[in-house]
Amino acid sequence: MERRTAETLAAEALAWIAADQEILGTFMGATGVSPDDLRTRAGDAEFLGSVLDFILMDDAWVTGFCEASGRGLEQPLRARAALPGGENVHWT
Repeated sequence: MERRTAETLAAEALAWIAADQEILGTFMGATGVSPDDLRTRAGDAEFLGSVLDFILMDDAWVTGFCEASGRGLEQPLRARAALPGGENVHWT
């Protein structure tokens, strides 16, 4: 997946999170971001990677986002790999 496509998907994921007050509260609590941070960092590729990291923590969130956006279930993980910090790490 190209980085620009990954950033678009992650921005959609951020909008999906923001539309659900419960998930938004969990995201903000887990990451420590403020409402101002959400607005100012929404276009930052590293921040968008953290949005996908968050969604990927829960299968229900992945499913919910993918159903809402009409994307395949593999798309968030593929997008995460295309953003900074998402590279495959080989430990051996």
